[in-house]
Amino acid sequence: MEYYTGTATKSPTPSAPPTPSYGEPVTGFPVNSPNYNHINNFQAPPQNQPSTPAEWSTGLCDCSSNCSNCCITCCCPCITFGQIAEIVDKGSPPCVVSGVLYALLQYITCCGCLYSCIYRSKMRKQYMLPKSPCGDCLVHCCCEPCAMCQEYRELQNRGFDMSLGWEGNMERQNGGVEMAPAVQGGMTR
Repeated sequence: MEYYTGTATKSPTPSAPPTPSYGEPVTGFPVNSPNYNHINNFQAPPQNQPSTPAEWSTGLCDCSSNCSNCCITCCCPCITFGQIAEIVDKGSPPCVVSGVLYALLQYITCCGCLYSCIYRSKMRKQYMLPKSPCGDCLVHCCCEPCAMCQEYRELQNRGFDMSLGWEGNMERQNGGVEMAPAVQGGMTR
C-alpha cells in the first residue's frame, strides 16, 4: 500500500518494449533461465526423474529372495528376459517377441548375454541405477542368470507385477479404467 507523502516524483516515461533480435527463438523461458540455451539448443524441463542416483533394491547374488524366479531363469532364461524387456521397453515389443529373439541368439551364437546387457543398460538409465558391481556387459557375461534375476526383482520392487506385462500393469495403475477409443476419420454429421 502506498501513501502520499506530499512530495511529487516524476514517473519515468514509458519506453517501447525491447525488440527481439532475429537470431533468437521465442521459447517462453527467460534468457537467463537454466532451461534456455542459445538458438536451437532448447532443453525442455526435466520430467519427474530422480535427480540423484538410486541404489539397486537387491544385490546381484540375492537370488534366494525370489526362488521361483531363480528356478525359471536358470531353466529357461528367455522367459525372464522377455518379461524384463517388455517392461523396460514399455510394451513394445511384447514379451514373447523379446524372449524368442533372446532364445534364438542364445541358441545360435551362445551370446544372448550381449543382447540382455543392452536391457540392463536401458533399465539403469531409466531408474538412475549405478553400474554395480561392475559394467553391464561384464555382469551379464559372467553371471547372466544372477543379473536377470536382479533386474526382475528390481522391477518387482518398483511396483510392477511381472506376470501382467506392460499393458496389464498400466490397466492396474489406472484402476481398471479403460481409455476412450480413438475416433478415426474425424468428425462427421
